[in-house]
Amino acid sequence: MQQEIADLLKHDVFSSVRTRHLFTMSLKFPPPVSVGQTPNGHRVLALVTGGDVIGDRIRGTVIGGNDWVVIRPDGSFALDVRLAFRCESGAVVTMSYRGLRQGPPAIIQKLECGAEVDPASYYLRIAPFFETADPALAWLNGVVAIGIGHSTSKVPVLYNVFEVL
Repeated sequence: MQQEIADLLKHDVFSSVRTRHLFTMSLKFPPPVSVGQTPNGHRVLALVTGGDVIGDRIRGTVIGGNDWVVIRPDGSFALDVRLAFRCESGAVVTMSYRGLRQGPPAIIQKLECGAEVDPASYYLRIAPFFETADPALAWLNGVVAIGIGHSTSKVPVLYNVFEVL
């Protein structure tokens, strides 16, 4: 059995994670609302009020959504987001993701103040899933994706989202 497993793990599909760019998404938020200290950490609600989705196979505008952030005792952010976007074709796609933002306290403090930081200096990753009723985009219903995020003074949140092949 161990040899069979070892042989299987040599297969290309197990040797690395392959991805393909799905889209780049920008999100807009008004100031968040603090719920306060909960048993899970400091809860913050952020309303997603707009944004853009730009990719070779998908293009559209973010309709809206919300982010139920928990600021953990270590200062990291646990993201829980539900949003929707309307494609240029008129199709509506829902996107839900969980994610994590963490980094050195000095970098996170700069981010919180709106200062520009190197995206490699902290960690902002998401795991999105999609749902749509549009037959032309039905393939999205079976996609597992990952995203890499960054915040800037001009774009509150920017994600590069990749389909895991």
